[in-house]
Amino acid sequence: MIGRWREPGVAAGGEQRSARERERMVAEHLVKRGIADPLVLEAMRRTPRHLFVDEALRDKAYEDYPLPIGEGQTISQPFMVARMTELLQLTGKDKVLEIGTGCGYQAAVLARLAARVCTVERIPKLAARARETLEAIGASNVWVRTANGTFGWPDEAPFDRIVVTAGGPSVPPPLFAQLAEGGRMVMPVGSEDSQRLQVVDKIAGEARVAEDSGCVFVKLIGKYAWEA
Repeated sequence: MIGRWREPGVAAGGEQRSARERERMVAEHLVKRGIADPLVLEAMRRTPRHLFVDEALRDKAYEDYPLPIGEGQTISQPFMVARMTELLQLTGKDKVLEIGTGCGYQAAVLARLAARVCTVERIPKLAARARETLEAIGASNVWVRTANGTFGWPDEAPFDRIVVTAGGPSVPPPLFAQLAEGGRMVMPVGSEDSQRLQVVDKIAGEARVAEDSGCVFVKLIGKYAWEA
């Protein structure tokens, strides 16, 4: 599934520099911290994170921390993007639902490893920007919708995998309902200030839940999460 996408408006020398920065990011911030899936590492190595942040922040794009993207939202740190992607255990044939498009970076990584990515963003300005960037790099298997993510994307369900890139008090019931039998969801669950990644497998219609890394995400807003 991993192909070479273009970096629009970047000269060959610039592409080489960003490729070196991504290689450093993978080696220092992902491999050393335990990310082991070779396909996830290659997807992170090839996805131009600097194109998803403001130009003034591009010199920080491959450091391992979140960056502001406007509207009170952030692009997640590379390690967390890689860890959530690894936990999904993508097969290359999956239809994936992402809740919380933000700038579109996580969707771009997922698109290299899945057959189809449906991503929902509640803030119209961010959704429009993400759509523009994803189209510019040639991520043609990503669909972006502006909506309340806690309701999911019912007319595209069921989904083999669901990833939620905002923290909520619990898994929204509509999202679990839209998860296919045998599917997997990864979501930060906890308080407004601190969460842990939950890995939810749907087995015989029931949720089998395991916990992974501690984390802090922006709030998931909606009927089945926090109020705005």
